[in-house]
Amino acid sequence: MAESSPEPDAPRPWPGNEAHLSILPFRPTLRIRLTMFYGGMFLLAGLVMVLVMYVFVSQAFHKVGHMPYFEVGPDVTIKTHDGTTLTGDQLNQWIAAQEAGTSSRSLHTLVLKSISALIALLILAVAFGYAMAGRVLQPIGRITRTARKVASSDMHRRIDLDGPDDELKELADTFDEMLERLDRSFESQRKFVANASHELRTPLAINRTLLEVQLADPETSPDLQQLGRTLLATNERSEQLVEGLLLLARSDNELVDRRPVDLEEVARQALEQTRTEAAARGIRLTSALEPAVVSGNGVLLERIALNLIQNAVRYNLPADGWVEVAVGAVEGAGELVVTNAGPVVPGYELEHIFEPFRRVRSKERTRSDKGVGLGLSIVRSVVRAHGGAIEAVARPEGGLVMRVRIPNG
Repeated sequence: MAESSPEPDAPRPWPGNEAHLSILPFRPTLRIRLTMFYGGMFLLAGLVMVLVMYVFVSQAFHKVGHMPYFEVGPDVTIKTHDGTTLTGDQLNQWIAAQEAGTSSRSLHTLVLKSISALIALLILAVAFGYAMAGRVLQPIGRITRTARKVASSDMHRRIDLDGPDDELKELADTFDEMLERLDRSFESQRKFVANASHELRTPLAINRTLLEVQLADPETSPDLQQLGRTLLATNERSEQLVEGLLLLARSDNELVDRRPVDLEEVARQALEQTRTEAAARGIRLTSALEPAVVSGNGVLLERIALNLIQNAVRYNLPADGWVEVAVGAVEGAGELVVTNAGPVVPGYELEHIFEPFRRVRSKERTRSDKGVGLGLSIVRSVVRAHGGAIEAVARPEGGLVMRVRIPNG
């Protein structure tokens, strides 16, 4: 098999802040990060305020504690209600200890109540910050939703953001201008494809008709017969190239009109169309087909199966070659797997095998009966248009395993 390369959608790292955000058990959105920032700044400011308040109140208590209202002379004795006798110095010490204890308890109570109030205010600040962040980021959500709809081939949608002339409105207007240019570009491409379909097919069809008429003439010399057959084969190859290019251009965008399609029936039809060529090449075809209903375009899905099976037949062993085709349902999708024998495919070739006009390097790469090099490019484009995934794995003993998954909804 000649053309393919896995393009796994590896998870993209979060842009920036990977080190300290990766400790969270979930991926924080921008709204959550802004809320955490607001809450953290409020908590830091509150802690600084409590600390400053504690220092000021402690200094105030210290000054008050050194302003005694009276002093008792050392020769004076005082008897308490429990019969304890205190001298003047002992009384002064007792009063100082009572003032210090009262100041300490008051400061402790102040800190506890301040922290309790700070926690309550922090909860309110986080809730308020979350609501405000959502309101501030609402235009970005609108831009994201519009971009998703545009990605599904609805190029006529625009954001049309109203509101103050700020940075977000400037971003939305810039995005609308970009969509307008892209829409014009895609419209030009569609017109070009339509015009090319007519301009390229017509002369090729005329050439084919003239060559077939000339070959049907019994009086044509053998040399002209051979030349006509050569030109007819070249013309047929050009027609295949044009059809492949047009199909590749039409299948690059995601499908809007989808219908239930059974991959089993699609694969069966593709197998029937390939059996004659496989038999002529001595390739053994085997299949294990199970019902697998997906959502898409039946004609394009049949093109996927046909291209993969034809590719597997043409890039195979010259003797004792084989191709296995399997269809089955997996979670949320239908899967088509085409496995073939063939030459060993180097790992570095798999990176480029889906590119147009790219073939695996081999001694027989110049043979013209292997196609025009668009088969797997078309397969990849059609798979992407269906929102699916394609993977190519090289077999150690030679050949490839092509796995296509198409979502069923």
